[in-house]
Amino acid sequence: MPELSTQSKPLYTAQKNNWWKNAVGYQIYPRSFKDSNHDGIGDLNGIRQKLPYLKELGIDFIWINPIYASPNIDNGYDISDYQAIHEDFGTMEDFQDLLEEAHELDLKIIMDLVVNHTSDQHPWFLEAKKSRNNPYRDYYHWVDATEDQPPNNWQSFFGGSTWTYDDTTQQAYFHTFAKEQPDLNWKNPRVRHEIYQMIRWWLELGIDGFRIDAISHIQKEPWDFEITDNQWAPFMNVSGIETYLKELKAIFNEYNVMTVGEASGVPHQEATHWTGDSGYFNMIFELEHCERIGELGSQKGSIPHLKQSLTQWQTSLADDGWNALYLENHDTPRSVSVYGDDSPEAAKALATVQLLLKGTPFIYQGQELGMTNYPFQSIEDIDAADTIHFYQTLLAQGKTTTDALKIAINWSRDHSRTPFQWEDTLHGGFSTTTPWLKVNDNYRMINAVQKEVETSSVFHYYQTLIRLRKQTEALIHGKFDLLSPEHPTVFCYTRTTETERWLVLAQLDRNQTTIDFPASWDYSNWEEILTTTSTKPLKQQMKLSNYEAHVYREITD
Repeated sequence: MPELSTQSKPLYTAQKNNWWKNAVGYQIYPRSFKDSNHDGIGDLNGIRQKLPYLKELGIDFIWINPIYASPNIDNGYDISDYQAIHEDFGTMEDFQDLLEEAHELDLKIIMDLVVNHTSDQHPWFLEAKKSRNNPYRDYYHWVDATEDQPPNNWQSFFGGSTWTYDDTTQQAYFHTFAKEQPDLNWKNPRVRHEIYQMIRWWLELGIDGFRIDAISHIQKEPWDFEITDNQWAPFMNVSGIETYLKELKAIFNEYNVMTVGEASGVPHQEATHWTGDSGYFNMIFELEHCERIGELGSQKGSIPHLKQSLTQWQTSLADDGWNALYLENHDTPRSVSVYGDDSPEAAKALATVQLLLKGTPFIYQGQELGMTNYPFQSIEDIDAADTIHFYQTLLAQGKTTTDALKIAINWSRDHSRTPFQWEDTLHGGFSTTTPWLKVNDNYRMINAVQKEVETSSVFHYYQTLIRLRKQTEALIHGKFDLLSPEHPTVFCYTRTTETERWLVLAQLDRNQTTIDFPASWDYSNWEEILTTTSTKPLKQQMKLSNYEAHVYREITD
């Protein structure tokens, strides 16, 4: 196979305004990344210490999950002060130091922006609760109700009613998520003004963009809306939301920053309204590909659905728009456990598929090491509120503690929130004291120090994929075409420009299989550029073993 260049500089000139198209992102869940002050909680200085590691990996920007002041009911997504840093993570000075050092390494920083709701401890809500006539009352949604009779039957994402009754004013307030996360009233121009001022404050500080949380929920249906088939329809991508999104876009455009919206409920058919030159954001996170199959408690990710969904999004945004590519994040289990068998081979095959699709790849912390799900043995080991609530609901339905635990933890968010495994020492090198969440016992085999040394490791394979992507225009801007769409386990596609064609081939299963290619191809014109196993020339019929992946380039004159 030809040698890949080790240079990090791309072989093409990127457009300044579209830097994010040529970039690879890295998501950091700060509480679990690196503890620098020995309190068991990851922090900003811990991130700063590990910037050289991220630079070595080859990424271009870092998305940091919420670090704002917060009571931490929902791991920072309940914000009590948008312009202060949570004491667990450090100070504003620490953040500015991190931003400065990242920029010195040519790494960009994007923040999590949570503006669908605040914490119930935010000063706005504390004022709003005081009386019906308080100036901040209509910063939130309040409706007449009784303690036993909410305004409607809508259900929150975290279970139970979307309404919580306040005895002081004898009204109920609305919350899409937990009762400690009251939704902001975007119809109120004063609310929008406050939010836009806050956004400008962060952009003036020098950050490089935002990931906008739960943004498709900011518009609500009338309170008498009748639910039919989709229980989330009353507050998911509701008509009228475009007014607010256009206002947000106007601000972002002033600063030439990257924006990625978490757009739950936006189907691929409507994606061009949300992303691209005429859309609201540079790209959006879709949730369609995360389908579960199998019995409760033993569910896995569906490879056929993964192929179908990712292909639909690739096709829908082929000419206008841009994809945000991810297989795992802070809200999902580990992809190597969901779609694979926890093996390094599975981690590499999945990486091959993800990083060479059209769009901006997001690597979640530890994904580049092949970090796996945690074998939780007790509900006491769980921190995620939604998992605990699900467990309690299952018990109330008559499930045994064993079955309830197995079902509840199967898709728990805590799998991806266990501390980063840095080295083969106590607590995996994450902290010198007991961490806020247990470290996976496999840290002795899966850790950054070991994977950086092993030339055949998942880490080194990610490095190679990132370099290959940056050096190859077809793997960034080339047209996507799926091959063998009906194959149940093989994900195979081409990336094509006017001057070159590449083939990406991955078997996403532990069994052997066969795939056939067109008889019209001249197979002598293809060279293998990268493989997870031994070198194998491209042929009309290929036999693939477990989690085997190859990348080929067509040789042209």
